[in-house]
Amino acid sequence: MSERVRLIQPSATLSISAEAKRLAGEGKPVINMSVGEPDFRTPEHIVRAAEKALRDGKTFYTPAKGIPELIDAIARVYREKGFEVGHENIIVTPGAKYAIFEAMFATLNEGDEVILLDPSWVSYEPCVIFSGGKVVWVPHSEGFEDAPVEEYITNKCRMIVINSPSNPLGVVYPKSFLKKVRDLAVDKDLIVMSDEIYDRIVFEGKFHSIAEFDGMLERSIIINGFSKTYAMTGWRLGYAIAPEEIIKYMLRIQSHSVSHPTSFVQYAGVEALTGEQSCVDKMVAEFKVRRDLMMKSLKDIGLDFAPPRGAFYMFVNVGRDSMEFCSSFLREKYVAATPGSAFGKSFNTWIRLSYATSRENISEAMKRLAEFVS
Repeated sequence: MSERVRLIQPSATLSISAEAKRLAGEGKPVINMSVGEPDFRTPEHIVRAAEKALRDGKTFYTPAKGIPELIDAIARVYREKGFEVGHENIIVTPGAKYAIFEAMFATLNEGDEVILLDPSWVSYEPCVIFSGGKVVWVPHSEGFEDAPVEEYITNKCRMIVINSPSNPLGVVYPKSFLKKVRDLAVDKDLIVMSDEIYDRIVFEGKFHSIAEFDGMLERSIIINGFSKTYAMTGWRLGYAIAPEEIIKYMLRIQSHSVSHPTSFVQYAGVEALTGEQSCVDKMVAEFKVRRDLMMKSLKDIGLDFAPPRGAFYMFVNVGRDSMEFCSSFLREKYVAATPGSAFGKSFNTWIRLSYATSRENISEAMKRLAEFVS
């Protein structure tokens, strides 16, 4: 095996996931709060668009960077947000994760340092390593809405990665923190990758993109997709918005690897962006009810958590080794959670709980959690 592949460690969550499936297969009352996907069905009008594309014969190769109709729709969405982007700034990818991989592979050289905020989503670090880069972990400050990024930048630093709303934190970063990142990027000539996959799942305050700030559109890579907002995780459809030069090299990678996203799925994406949006509002409203239910339960239990203002996760301090906690919690109470150790280096006594499950499941899981920690 290649040395680069050997550097990639298996996910710390695999054993928890495998055990949860085994127990569920035995008929145990497993509640899965480790999953990072909406538990809603893909909206019917999006499904119908894919069916129509299939019936209309949209089953052949498409342009490598995506069909023009979808690129137009993405550009319109971002122009309405005030960003001047054109076809040359957009690439459609088979999932947002692949957009992250392509962007890092296109911009990082061997030994380049990439700043990740600790904790961060589990796949950023492997993408950096695959690309030849080196991860520099920056722990969050108290309250999780700031981080001392400025203390960790060296002359080898190439990129800062931010994710707002955050997985696993649920934090929506304030303008003050984003402004600091913007100033550092401009002063140090850095790229900022902004993963905005949860940008429409916000409960309090307002989501802000790093690209809103002066001089950042030309040095930002915006990552987004359809998985979370439209409950389309299995459809594998994402996109990136970046300077033309970066898109050009991402396209080279895509054309020589996966060719392009699935043809008829792209037409579903057009409908998702241009069609009825009330489905999103209803889903977000339900997530907020679930979040409030879980917040009250956790406060009653006496556990601290990061401020969950977006996405659908609670990052909770359980005060003991997270992997051991999650293993015991699943084995004894049949609730699957994700250990904080999967997301970085500094929060090994924290766990991630997803509220992408029913209110009934949440209530029962919180009851079991109260029994377990007592």
